[in-house]
Amino acid sequence: MKQESPVGKIILDGDKLGIVINEIKVGTMTESSLFSWDVNYEIKYFNGETCVMTRTSFYRLVLLKRIEILRDAE
Repeated sequence: MKQESPVGKIILDGDKLGIVINEIKVGTMTESSLFSWDVNYEIKYFNGETCVMTRTSFYRLVLLKRIEILRDAE
C-alpha cells in the first residue's frame, strides 16, 4: 500500500505539535548488487526539537494513533 508523503503536514505527536519538513532517502547496496532505498522523515516540533524517523515507524505510530496528521480545513 502506497502512502501519501506527509511532507508539509502538521502533526500532533502526543502533546507536541510539529511539521514534517523533509523526506530523506538513504540508499544502500545489498549483497545481490541491488540498491535498496529507505525513507526517513525529518520532523520539526514547535518547541524547537527535531526528530528523524523512519517511514515505517512514522506510519506505525499513525496507525496506533500516537501521531495524528492534522487535516486541512476544506
